[in-house]
Order: sequence, then C-alpha cells, then structure tokens
Amino acid sequence: MSAVIALGIFCVAFFFIATEKADKVKTALVAAGAMAVLGLIPGKEVFFSEHEGIDWNVIFLLFGMMIIVGIIKQTGVFDYLAIWAAKKSKGRPYRLMVMLMGITAIASPILDNVTTIMLVAPVTVVVCNRLRIPAQPYLIAEVLASNIGGAATLIGDPPNIIIGSRAGLTFNDFLIHMAPIVVVVFVVFVLFTRVLFRNSFQYNPEHVASVMALQERRAITDPRLLARCLVVLGGVVVGFGLHAVLHLEPSIVALVGAGVMLLVSRVDTSDVLSEVEWPTLVFFMGLFVMVAALVHTGVIATIGTWAIDALGDNYFVAATSLLFGSSVLGAFFDNIPYVATMAPIVEGMVAQTPDPQTGQALWWAFALGADFGGNGTAVAASANVVALGIAARAGHRISFWQFTKYGILVTVLSTLMAWLYVWLRYFS
Repeated sequence: MSAVIALGIFCVAFFFIATEKADKVKTALVAAGAMAVLGLIPGKEVFFSEHEGIDWNVIFLLFGMMIIVGIIKQTGVFDYLAIWAAKKSKGRPYRLMVMLMGITAIASPILDNVTTIMLVAPVTVVVCNRLRIPAQPYLIAEVLASNIGGAATLIGDPPNIIIGSRAGLTFNDFLIHMAPIVVVVFVVFVLFTRVLFRNSFQYNPEHVASVMALQERRAITDPRLLARCLVVLGGVVVGFGLHAVLHLEPSIVALVGAGVMLLVSRVDTSDVLSEVEWPTLVFFMGLFVMVAALVHTGVIATIGTWAIDALGDNYFVAATSLLFGSSVLGAFFDNIPYVATMAPIVEGMVAQTPDPQTGQALWWAFALGADFGGNGTAVAASANVVALGIAARAGHRISFWQFTKYGILVTVLSTLMAWLYVWLRYFS
C-alpha cells in the first residue's frame, strides 16, 4: 500500500511540474513533505543515505560552482566571450548555435556537463541579448549537447561516476566504449538541430553590425581578478580530472575551489551568494526526497526485479531493455537517483552473465540509456534543471514542455543509435 501511495504522490507532483500549474519548487517541497509525514521516506536516513536520500555531492557541487561562476562573472569575461562568439559567427544563428554546442560538448567530458552549463549558459544569455535574439533555443541546444558530450567519460555525467564505482570501470574504459558512439551521436545531433530549431533562427543585421563594431577586450573590467580566477578554475578542473586518484568527491573540489576564489578575489560575500540559484538547489533537494520514497517503498526495485525475471538469459534483450528502459525511466525520475537505485540490480544481472564481455555490455547499455535519457524531459538531468534556472533568472524563461518537446526527439534519436551501436559492437 505504501508503494502505491508514494507512486501516486510522485505522479501528481510530476503532473504539476510538467504542466506548470504550480511552482515547481513549491510542488517538490509539498510532495516531499507529504511523503515524510506519511512515513514513506527512510526517516533521518534521507539526509545521509546516498541511495535513499538527498545526494549532497550533487547539491554541493552545484553550490560550489555557482559561487565560482558568480565571482568570474564580475570580471566581465562572459561579455568578452559573448562578443567574441557573436563576431566569429558573424551573428548567423545556426553558425552561432553550432559554435556554442561544440564548446559545450568538448568541455562536458572534462568538466562534467553541469559545470559546463553553468559556465556556458551565462555567455549564451549575454550574446543573445547583444544580438536581440531569443536565448531559449540556444540554451536548450547546449543542454542537449552537454548531456550527449558528458556521456563520453567517467566524470562527464554524474550517473557515469555511480556506474563506474559500482562496476569497477575506469576513465579509460569509458573513453574506449562510450566516446565512439558519443562522437557519432553528437555529429548527427548537430546536423539535426538545423531542422529541429529551423523556426527559431533569427538574424537581425542592424544588431549584428553594432556587435561587430564592439571591442571585446574592453568588456574585461578587472584583468587582475580574471587572472586569479582562471588559475583557481584551472585547479578545479584538474581536481575534477584527478578526483578518483585524490579520493575526493567532485563536490569537495568545487567547495574548496569556491573558498579559494573567495579568498583571492576579496569580493563581497553577500553579492556572490545572491548569484546562487537557491530555487534550483531547493528543487533538487525536494526531488531527491521524492525519489527516495520510491526507493524506500520498493517501487523502483520492483520494476528492476520484474525486468530481471522477465528477461531470463537472453542478454541482448536484457541490454536492449536496460538501454530503452533507462532512457524512459531516467527521463522521469532524474537519472542520478535512478542510476543509484538501479545499479545494484544491474550488478545482479551482470553476475549471471557467462563472460565479462557480456557483463560489460550490460553496463554500457545501462550507461547509454541513462545518459541519453537525461535529455528526455526538463527534469531528467541536473544540467537541465540548472539551465532552466539560469534562463529564468536572466528573463529567458523556458517552460517544461518547451524543453521537453525537443528533448524527447533527441532522446529517441540518440537511444536508437546507441542500441544499434550496442548490437554491432557487443552482440553481432
């Protein structure tokens, strides 16, 4: 009975979030509160459990990077990059979109997709404001590109970190098995955006001319602060890349980086904290509690167990089900808690495989489905929620369905390509 109630509350909350009939932060908090009052969450463990609670690594990673971005913003470097991008693209909409997507997709496997969006989205808002064009299509395209590009490495997408830890997969394993299909999917996606956003491209010659006349170097308001910030940001990037060697969570690296940047910048702390996307962080906390209730009451485990029993020893069918199932479920339950919940179930499936290669194929199918499923809806991945928060703050609000109508198409395309890749590489 508790599982039915938890699922019912989750579905009602998701309905209000999807239709935007109520504020998403209020909806998440009310739903989380109702689940807590009804005893559907694991008590105080919701604050401490990685599998049945709030993932503080995600929350503090976002918090630390929001502080870093807030300080860097004060140097004027985002205006500099915006003017540079506008001039390089000559204001041509599709060329500008490809440039921004390329930067995002290249940076995401190195920085992780959430951090990349937090750095690139402000630039996008500024360049679109300069060109007097709507920023929403460009932001949506960047988020989709970040989720695709981030799938290439162990640290590029949070679900990959969870999978790598559970399966014992290394950074190089992800490069060898995930990067090839990610490159192919991204190239196809770039071509697809020409059609996908064809009605959104606007070209205003008069505004382009005014931007082309600007000197981007003049946008830098504090070169000395920028130099110090770039040194700290470089250290944070190196920390992200070596976090497994250093035995430090990315969230710790981000928090240390934020603290050091506050020290070297000497900016007003209250000004920086005002740049933090507090509604986004609170929404994530509520969403994690909601998913924790589904985990605690056995809803997701039941789905996973049913899948194992139904698939038997047909491992290609198992890989197919993991790929498509993760793509669909990850789109609705947020792929981070979904992967954390399903990873032990997949581990059990892998233990029954006849050889290591088949077992790894199941892990890669699982990872591809969860990563590409992150594009499915506006709440399917951390990068999506962060981008929508930045857009709303900048006056370029993106609705749930405005994002999702593009995300679903890209998810279907990328998942089908991933399925073909899994079949050709591991089972043909």
